[in-house]
Amino acid sequence: MTAAEIAKLANVTRAAVSNWRKRYPDFPAPASGVGRTARFALADVEAWLNSQGKTDDGPSPEVLLWQALRARYGDDLVEAVADVADELTTGNSSGLGPDSRAKVHEMARDSSPNEVVDALLARVLASPSRAGAEPMSTPRLTAAVLRFAGPARGKVFDPACGVGSLLLACRGSDEVTLFGQELDPNAARLAACRATLGGGPQVTIRVGDSLRDDQWPDLRADLVVCETPVNASDWGRDELLLDRRWEFGVPTRAESELAWLQHCYAHVAPGGRAVVVMPASAAYRKAGRRIRAELVRRGVLTQVVALPGGMVPSHQQPVQLWSLTRPTDGELVGSHVRMIDLSDHAPGDTLEPDTAHTVDVPAIDLLDEEVDLTPGRYVAAARIDHLADYEAARAAVASRLAELETLLPTITAGPGSLDSAAIKIADLARAGLVEVSGDAVTSTSDRLDTDYLAGFARSAANIKQATSSSGTFRVDVRGARIPQMSIADQRAYGAAFRRLDEFERSVTELARWSRRAVELARDGLARGALRPGPDTAD
Repeated sequence: MTAAEIAKLANVTRAAVSNWRKRYPDFPAPASGVGRTARFALADVEAWLNSQGKTDDGPSPEVLLWQALRARYGDDLVEAVADVADELTTGNSSGLGPDSRAKVHEMARDSSPNEVVDALLARVLASPSRAGAEPMSTPRLTAAVLRFAGPARGKVFDPACGVGSLLLACRGSDEVTLFGQELDPNAARLAACRATLGGGPQVTIRVGDSLRDDQWPDLRADLVVCETPVNASDWGRDELLLDRRWEFGVPTRAESELAWLQHCYAHVAPGGRAVVVMPASAAYRKAGRRIRAELVRRGVLTQVVALPGGMVPSHQQPVQLWSLTRPTDGELVGSHVRMIDLSDHAPGDTLEPDTAHTVDVPAIDLLDEEVDLTPGRYVAAARIDHLADYEAARAAVASRLAELETLLPTITAGPGSLDSAAIKIADLARAGLVEVSGDAVTSTSDRLDTDYLAGFARSAANIKQATSSSGTFRVDVRGARIPQMSIADQRAYGAAFRRLDEFERSVTELARWSRRAVELARDGLARGALRPGPDTAD
């Protein structure tokens, strides 16, 4: 069983199970796997829970606290957890009732103040009524940002820090100083409390609208991290038209994410970098094309990482990480953008790029009419072995061409009409001579040939009869009329129809392989992966 299943069995959170594994040396060792993939033997877990007295069927203190918070605060869950964090840091939260305060301290004694807050935040993230409204980053997204941001040093800034998940995850040493800004006062208060409970480097968080009222106008950070607010049409464009932050162009009202991106870059010190969470649509929307082009042209955009869906709590759509670097004086501008496509990774996969998912794209190749920065577009193209794939397509075309002449049957003049003694398939079905399934008809008698039946059922005359007066095509095979003839003649007609079907399939395949060969040849020649052969001029 997984750690999550142990949590359900014991009626606690995964954070509590993680705490048990750290605090109790006798907690069962994994039967298989490590870390997130660890699996435990059910019998060992049940025996340990019994020995520790943790199998009480009644609600745990955490569950009771959560129920009390929901009853008192309703859907204001961030405010509820902020009051809990205040209680744990100052011991004087006026928002909590006496019972809730007692439960908070009971939980803290059993684990730690940090784990109490983390456990409640995990419940907030999983709460359906939250609907992604609160400014919170998931643990998986936080880990992805840290992975691609690299080690933090010096000043770290998050201009939309929410409850502090991304910002506080950058605590690495006492040499790091953290700065944040958040519009929601409760989220900012919770982030500050979490910083106090976690200890470590200095953290300063200010409240305000970062775009309209930047509380850190002079701050230049070595690293800026940010999960940009999305779909914020009222971000202040009209009053900020002449703002100096729009170094790469004034974003449209619908491109708030590009406003946040440039705000982040404005706070990057020379030689510093920014890693910004962006919606996948920001990579190709027409309205942002000019700003994207400037980012590429100036060598500021160094990397785009496509992440899988489910990384943010409010929706399942994939997001991307855009990495920006501010050059130092005299530094050469980058000539490539690294594209990493991890969008097909499963939820449990580690987000480690490899050569199959990574390609360095020359900036000139990105500066076309679309300036599409979607990594999958370039990674997929780089995976193609143009020569091998072109040769395979060319061979398939030659093979289909060779067999077409043999498939088309020889046909002679007929009697002129076969309708005089025709019978409906519906009559044959009632007689038990055929079976009809959808638009397919199959003979159940040695007096009828299946290919002969299918061929006549698909004839132009029968299809015309099956077409409604409105022009809507609907195959009604039971209404098709079949001419009567001997079984020998049926088989001759059936063989001809069968050859025609094979010919038609081969023609379709020929067209598909022909298009593929042309696409590969054109793309390979244009990219330099292919060159003209010696017989091309002839």
